[in-house]
Amino acid sequence: MSKVTIIGAGKYGSTTAQRIAGADLADEVVMTDIVEGLPQGLALDMNQSRPLERYRTKVVGTNDYADTAGSDVVVITAGLPRKPGMSRMDLLEVNAGIVAGVTREIMNYSENPVIIVVTNPLDQMTTLAAEASGLDRSRVMGQAGNLDTARFIHFISEAAGVDVLDVDALTLGSHGDTMVPVPSQCFVAGKPLTEVLDAETIAALVERTRNGGGEIVGLLKTGSAYYAPSSAAAKMVRAVLSDSGEQMPVCAWTTGEYGIDGVYLGVPATIGAGGVTGIVELDLTADELAALRAAAAAVQEKVDELGGLDIG
Repeated sequence: MSKVTIIGAGKYGSTTAQRIAGADLADEVVMTDIVEGLPQGLALDMNQSRPLERYRTKVVGTNDYADTAGSDVVVITAGLPRKPGMSRMDLLEVNAGIVAGVTREIMNYSENPVIIVVTNPLDQMTTLAAEASGLDRSRVMGQAGNLDTARFIHFISEAAGVDVLDVDALTLGSHGDTMVPVPSQCFVAGKPLTEVLDAETIAALVERTRNGGGEIVGLLKTGSAYYAPSSAAAKMVRAVLSDSGEQMPVCAWTTGEYGIDGVYLGVPATIGAGGVTGIVELDLTADELAALRAAAAAVQEKVDELGGLDIG
């Protein structure tokens, strides 16, 4: 029997739970949250859609981590967005405490899960979850590259006027300012991206992708993206549960690949039952490789900030 736990029943967490359940990826999806009644009510609503949507996966809503026992995969969405007057370091400290706490609770009830982190700031939170869990680093990864790549593909398809399914693209590095586009790995209907769009247009699309989440927040006024992010997380869960070995960009622990070692970074990886089963070293251009290494250095600087926090 396969079991997935989603930590956090906000829009991101609940939509991820619905996507996993609706695709019948697991026998059971547990959704837990600190707000009493919220996960229970959402789970009841989702379960009542099963006969209409024709899927069997049961969703359990709970405030008790004991109900997460024996999870194969855990997706951590819990955390706070930055509020007015809150610095990035303030956000880091708040979410570090949340992620460390929920990770320890997870490990109290599940012996060897694969953990997928989506809480921001992503690189630090993925590093922290790995440290707090004590799991092999291959079993802890962050979701970023899948989402950024999907956004990049969408923007390319619109700019080129082609079917979105005719675009292949890739982003590496980190989620945000240190996102690294990889034009050498981007194709439109089989043609290299650089033959379809000019350099200025590509640069504008890259910048829009880096700010993709902020653009949506600005339009919504309150709240943030959750449809595409939940799809990206569900894709990772699918690869783990099916042991597919599918290649996708995720925030993974590096061990010398691309000349980068000992840092969580967005890289192309194969995903299976053990989490990250391998990092794929693509033939990047010299500029792309330099940008990826620069992103790794920037991520390491941010991770070093964790050492000065009191998170218990």
